[in-house]
Amino acid sequence: MFIRKNDTVVMIRGKYKGRKGRVLEVYPKNDRLLVEGVNTMKKHTKPNQRNQSGGIVEREAPVHVSNVMPWCESANAPSPIVMKTLEDGTRVRAWKINGETL
Repeated sequence: MFIRKNDTVVMIRGKYKGRKGRVLEVYPKNDRLLVEGVNTMKKHTKPNQRNQSGGIVEREAPVHVSNVMPWCESANAPSPIVMKTLEDGTRVRAWKINGETL
């Protein structure tokens, strides 16, 4: 999985298809991502010491990595990310659409 925190992704499947958002967290063991503004769920909370009023809280739920595609700002299009080896032997992430490094 080449998607990292703070990358911009676009949803390619599901209810939120076409919506762009920033990756907040990555869960590599489960192949899931937490994307800002996508897959929001409502959680009913009881009043407690921290939250005196309780009520309904909206928050994002993780989505599977196969449902998103990284967004390339320079090409203004979605593109997969590939690993590229430079001449000095270091590996960097690069866009498949135009070959630019991230």
